[in-house]
This record gives sequence, structure tokens and C-alpha cells, in this order.
Amino acid sequence: MKKWMYVISVGSMLAIFLVFYLSETKKHEEKERQRAIEVAARKKADDERKAEIEAKARQDAEKRAAQRAAEEAKKEADRLAKWEGVGREIQEATDKYNAEADRNAKKSAELEIKLSALRAEKEKLNREAFELAKQVEQGKISRRTAELEIQRATEIVARKAAQSSLTRLPVVVAPPSS
Repeated sequence: MKKWMYVISVGSMLAIFLVFYLSETKKHEEKERQRAIEVAARKKADDERKAEIEAKARQDAEKRAAQRAAEEAKKEADRLAKWEGVGREIQEATDKYNAEADRNAKKSAELEIKLSALRAEKEKLNREAFELAKQVEQGKISRRTAELEIQRATEIVARKAAQSSLTRLPVVVAPPSS
């Protein structure tokens, strides 16, 4: 019987252990279930709060993206308006300078025509002046030639007259003095 004592004492302790173990496991499972419910509730609250924060963040990001897009669109519109304004100014300046260049070209052509007419007139006047100067010189030469001819003719006449007996005074012979 001593053998059975070992078995019975160990068996009874095992039974007591099993009773305590099972009751504790039930308590532990209940605590675990309560804790799981709390964790689930906390997780659900955290998820909801996280979803709320994400929604706010998404709204803020969308709002910022919309503001950024509006600013970029405004900047692009301003840049295009400025570019078109500068383009208009350049086109107006180009048109103005082209018109001025056309006027200057016409004026230049008119002045070239006047200049060529004035050069032709100057050439004509130079020719006339040269012809007049030539005539004056020809007149001087003719006058000098005429004066020389007159002097030569006068000399010839004077020589002939000097040689002529008519131009000499008769020699008066003095009566003999007696």
C-alpha cells in the first residue's frame, strides 16, 4: 500500500493543481479577453483618431496643393501677361522704328535726288563759269593781241613816217650871208 500512497498523493495534488490551474486559466482567459476588448477599443479609438488626423492632413494637403496650384497658375498668368506686354511693346517699337526707317529712307531718296540734281547744276555752273573764264581769257588775249597789233602798226607807221620825206621838215638852207 505504500506504493499507492505515492500515487494517490501525487494524483490528489495533480487534481488540486488541475482545479486551481483550470480556474486560474479561466480567470486569465477572462482577463485576456477583457484586455483584448480594451486593446481592440483602444486600437479602434486610435484608428479613428488616426483616420481623423489623416483626413485633416489630407484636407490640408489638398488645400495647400490647391493654393500652390492657384499661386502657380497666377504666376504663370502674370508671366504670360508680362511676356505679352513686353512682346506688344517690342512690336510697337519695331513698327515705330520700321515706319521711321521708311520715312528716313524716303527722305534719303529725296535728298539723293536733290543732291544729284544739285551736283548736275553745280557741274553745269562750273562749265558755264569755265566757259565764261575762257571767254574772259580769250578776250584778254584778243585785247593784248590787238594792243600789240596796234603798237606794231603804230611802230610801222612811225618808221615809215620817219623814213618818209613828207614827215621831215624841209631843210632850210640859209641864205648866203653876204
